[in-house]
Amino acid sequence: GWHEARIPTIAYMVPRAAWRFAIRNITENVGIPVIASNRINTPEVAEDIIASGDAQMVSMARPMLADPHFALKVTEGRANEINTCIGCNQACLDFIFTDRVTSCLVNPKAARELEFESAPSVTDTPKKVAVVGAGPAGLSAACTAAERGHDVTLYEASNEIGGQLNLAKIIPDKTEFYEMIRYFDSQLDKFGIDTRLNTKVEPDSLADHYDAIIIATGIVPRVPDIPGIDHASVITYLDLLTGKAQAGKKVAILGAGGIGFDVAVLLAHGKGDCAPNTEEFLRKWGVDTTMTEHGSLAKSGPVFPAPAHEITMLQRKPKALGRSLGLTSGWVLRSELDAAGMTAIPGATYLKIDDAGLHYSIDGEEKLLAVDTIVLCTGQEPNSELAATMQAAQINCQVIGGAAEAKELDALAAISQGMEAALSI
Repeated sequence: GWHEARIPTIAYMVPRAAWRFAIRNITENVGIPVIASNRINTPEVAEDIIASGDAQMVSMARPMLADPHFALKVTEGRANEINTCIGCNQACLDFIFTDRVTSCLVNPKAARELEFESAPSVTDTPKKVAVVGAGPAGLSAACTAAERGHDVTLYEASNEIGGQLNLAKIIPDKTEFYEMIRYFDSQLDKFGIDTRLNTKVEPDSLADHYDAIIIATGIVPRVPDIPGIDHASVITYLDLLTGKAQAGKKVAILGAGGIGFDVAVLLAHGKGDCAPNTEEFLRKWGVDTTMTEHGSLAKSGPVFPAPAHEITMLQRKPKALGRSLGLTSGWVLRSELDAAGMTAIPGATYLKIDDAGLHYSIDGEEKLLAVDTIVLCTGQEPNSELAATMQAAQINCQVIGGAAEAKELDALAAISQGMEAALSI
């Protein structure tokens, strides 16, 4: 099966329609209609494949989980409203391979259709609703509430919607996250949601003007208690991803969850400011597009680009790094970082940080890692200041997403919680 191949074929790092050369080869050598599939997630890509003659039809599976009204929206000229599959596999294939019911990160109603109406019924008692925070949880809540007929105002402290999605989209090969932001932006416009950027709110003003309040203020990076944690060489992943800080040549990453691996890929290959290039992808993974070699595997094998940094990743747990990554994408990240020469150190106890670097121990033996930069990927804390203030003042509100419970950047839970919070109003 595809998941046993040493080349990624279906996850987000695979460019759209990357395998159409193979589809074309079949079309040119048979006399029956050919159906193309795999990483075809927009009507434009599908139309191009058919118009070029590479195939006569296109099939889609995950895109229909993401948006069951995909075909209808295309027919009605509403392609900009399609909730696009981003190829993350987090709630579909990763769920299937761990004996869970499949769903979809961008569409929490998928496989839960008996729990929720296809389109939420319009309420007979519209309310004035304030949603604070325009990350995935807040966007989901605001759009669902407005779809139900409530008068929604969405507040965001920064200058753009998206929250943590804006961090994900700059990771190499994760540019599909732009589509999530595009979709939510289309829904804000469709439902006429009053969106106020660069705006911080006061609890009293919310209580005085709204019937229902949803707090979705997200997370802040957790800073571990390590002597010397305030050293100039220490930055958080947020500092790095937002461009507030730069990393030196030799980098230590503390933490080996999804954020740690994303940071490592970013350091190895640079920001993902454009969609993955098909030719570069096929060359990197050693694909023979002439299809003359056995298994279409190039004799040269994979050819990975030289990394931009010397990376060491450490974690406190003694187990292998990356165990929490998705089954269908984690092995790809580990392969890329192995090729980049990343050193993995499990079971580390952090002792101190000073001008010499990171002091740590393994099984009681003290060691020193001389690095230029230490990036903290050591988890998150709820950004709960506003929620705590409101609750202390006995102002009723719902707290959702990372503001309620900070886990790995969990857009799946955030989007689902936002929808459910809005449906409860």
